[in-house]
Amino acid sequence: MTARKKRHLPRNEARLRQPFALESRFDAVFTARLALREKQVQQSYRPIISIHKWFARRPGTLFRNLLLSEFGNGKVSEEFWQPHNVDAVIADPFMGGGTTMFESLRLGAGVVGRDVNPMAYWLVRQAVEEIDLDEFAAVGEKIWLKLLDEVGELYRTRCEHCNGDAAVKYFLWVKTCRCPNCASPVSLFPGYRIAEAVRHPREVYHCPHCDRLQEIEATKDPQCPECVTSLKGNASRGKATCIACQTTFPFASQLATPPGHRLFAIEYQCTTCYAGLKGRQFKTPDSDDHRRVEVASRRLSADGGDIPDDIIPQGDETNRLLRWGYKQYRAMFNDRQLVGLRTLLRLIREVPDQRQRHALATVFSDFLRYQNLLCRYDTYALKCQDIFAVHGFPVGLIACENNLPGIPRVGSGSFVHFVEKFRKAKQYAQHPFEISHDGKRKRVLPIRGESAEAALVAALPEQGEAWLDCAPSQEVPLGRHSLDGVFTDPPYFDNVQYAELMDFCFIWLRKLLSDEVPAFTPVSTRTEHELTGNDTLNRGLVEFTTGISAVFRRMGTALKEGAPLVFTYHHNQPSAYAPLVVALLDAGLTCTATLPAPAEMAASLHIAGTGSSILDSIFVCRSASFVDDNDSLRPERSEDLGAAVEQDVSAMLEANYKCTPGDVACLQAGHIAGQTVRDLIRGWNSSLPVSDRISIVTEHMASLAMKTRSRSQSLHD
Repeated sequence: MTARKKRHLPRNEARLRQPFALESRFDAVFTARLALREKQVQQSYRPIISIHKWFARRPGTLFRNLLLSEFGNGKVSEEFWQPHNVDAVIADPFMGGGTTMFESLRLGAGVVGRDVNPMAYWLVRQAVEEIDLDEFAAVGEKIWLKLLDEVGELYRTRCEHCNGDAAVKYFLWVKTCRCPNCASPVSLFPGYRIAEAVRHPREVYHCPHCDRLQEIEATKDPQCPECVTSLKGNASRGKATCIACQTTFPFASQLATPPGHRLFAIEYQCTTCYAGLKGRQFKTPDSDDHRRVEVASRRLSADGGDIPDDIIPQGDETNRLLRWGYKQYRAMFNDRQLVGLRTLLRLIREVPDQRQRHALATVFSDFLRYQNLLCRYDTYALKCQDIFAVHGFPVGLIACENNLPGIPRVGSGSFVHFVEKFRKAKQYAQHPFEISHDGKRKRVLPIRGESAEAALVAALPEQGEAWLDCAPSQEVPLGRHSLDGVFTDPPYFDNVQYAELMDFCFIWLRKLLSDEVPAFTPVSTRTEHELTGNDTLNRGLVEFTTGISAVFRRMGTALKEGAPLVFTYHHNQPSAYAPLVVALLDAGLTCTATLPAPAEMAASLHIAGTGSSILDSIFVCRSASFVDDNDSLRPERSEDLGAAVEQDVSAMLEANYKCTPGDVACLQAGHIAGQTVRDLIRGWNSSLPVSDRISIVTEHMASLAMKTRSRSQSLHD
């Protein structure tokens, strides 16, 4: 393995930087243009995030701009494209998907990263740990070939054009139940169309009476060309109609156990025929296809293997699974998937080199989201959608089973694809780049000398080192004045239940790691230290505030004099800002700037059509005593909150983004929160009960909101 190269670049001396650098040098328009482009195809701009799924990742370009604004020396829009050697130690107490870690390491800094979720800790560690990629690719291919040898036959089918052997891309299954009137099996189809006439010449439907696929021209009133049956589906809003007796009944009430599944369609690709055909290859399963399902079931019965049998606990997200009758996580997979996963688990465990074994274990964990019965088939794009396409556990009536070993360069979501995805992510970590735009022309610009890989240490890091841990950040043993900055994206109260979702991967990954990595000895990623609102666990604003406050106070103590604590935040509920305000006040920090930046993609499935904001408020905070001592050096700031919001809206418009009412509301809430910190910092009593501190902040924020409402309303119009 190649040792990490020392940088021979001039150092950006952190201790010599100008006071309030970030507040005066941050370019909101330049940053917004980059962030908006990145969020459209984030894995293209920051391939390192492909190491493993995480949620609500902030743009890497945003954090690179924030860091350069604070630690750079020149114009940020020019420095952005250049390599750097920042002499600083940067911390992220909620490192999550690792954006702060990656961007700080690229700039040459040492990093301190913590998260209470073992999956967050692991994916960041895997992203930054050095690895021999040639060896990884070789081991990955060897595992794939062994996997094909053991289970590949289960993913074959007969080509309907040449009668030859072909590889299956996707199996489509429909959920089933029994009719309460006639006891006939009922397939629960929300609609019978499986392919739109976009990437295929004609629309493809399943006819329930013929029990086979039919291809027809696009029409508003689809009918089977053979039996003239209407093809509009028989299940909606928890009710289904029995095809045999026409009884309509609520099927959801029957789900004491998980619903059954029936294989009804296959998409495949024949190497002999595909190149000469227009569109895709679909077929109705034949007897051999059903026989392969039976073979998988017999193999599983004969040897259950090392499959997790963990119980699904109650939770804000997992309760949906329980309502559908899922009691164990293994029930979310069919027999063929369990046979393949069991086999792959064994093959990875047999890899002798620990670093390569850990890398492949990470690949295994990530590709699980495409290998389960909650995956859906996209009838427009004609591909599998993963279980976390939205931030939850939505249970669809049609399940898409992916080819588990996978076909190189065909389809997505299989083991062979994820091995390559991991390799490209690590290749980017070793040789980062930026993407620039000159009109419609896009250029990839290597940033030579930078790297997101790091030597892993267990103490305060030097340049290019990473101190990562899975533990509460309020307990991190940092000395006073040891940090040059804290840059983070804290939990958004109750927006995403990270632990409940990540347990889906964790229970499998711990099968491979529990004997080697202490973070994987617990039975769940859930912990009392997790800082999210959660109705099931009775965690509300008080618990959230208490935890955030403890972390901010710990970070505030560790910051050098005048060093910033910077975080991004937005929420649809103004009350959710109060805990952050209380935490800053408790830590003796004041807000020196509230800046706007795009942070989400408007087209995301969990955002589109909801009216939610895609913009974050960036809170720049420093010690109140430092701000008082250097007040004359602070950049001018408008005290008119309405005018400040209007300035943000104008900056986003200059970056070619027109703010929605939801954006404006979140920007206003951010400025109100920042002003509340400035108004209350002097005389703040952190010894009051938490509920009293929240009330004081909430009332002050409400008062400010009343004063600015009329001004912001004009922006809505």
